[in-house]
Amino acid sequence: MKKDKLIRFCATVAGLLLVLLFLCGCGQQAGALKDGYYTAEAAEFDDYGWKEYVTIFVSENRIITVEYDAKNASGFIKSWDMDYMREMNAVDGTYPNEYTREYADGLVNRQDPEAVDMITGATHSYHSYQQLAHAAIEQAEKGMTDVAYVALTTEE
Repeated sequence: MKKDKLIRFCATVAGLLLVLLFLCGCGQQAGALKDGYYTAEAAEFDDYGWKEYVTIFVSENRIITVEYDAKNASGFIKSWDMDYMREMNAVDGTYPNEYTREYADGLVNRQDPEAVDMITGATHSYHSYQQLAHAAIEQAEKGMTDVAYVALTTEE
């Protein structure tokens, strides 16, 4: 009788080990995002003196927060520039403080830059945002927390 109990116990332990090995192997599927903060920014300042960037925070394979904006050489944030906001809004019907938040929220909600809708009046920024978001996601897939510098291309 003792021998039967020992065999059942060993079989149960072996079965549990197999289940654990299977679960551990599935935890890091291809394309999984590693927890942490990841940033991609333009390699150079644009013609207006701005350098766009995207920073994502990942937890449990999901993008939790996104910051998309631009800064000038002194570090001033584009979405805080009231004069720029007034000028752009008058011409394009949108402004950085609006479209940067919408693009960032779109990435959090959809988890895919391609699934985020373009905002009329911010098409150039949309193409930059997509390139930077993809680069930040690539960094998250690799677990590389260094800033990724992206040579932005225009697609308008």
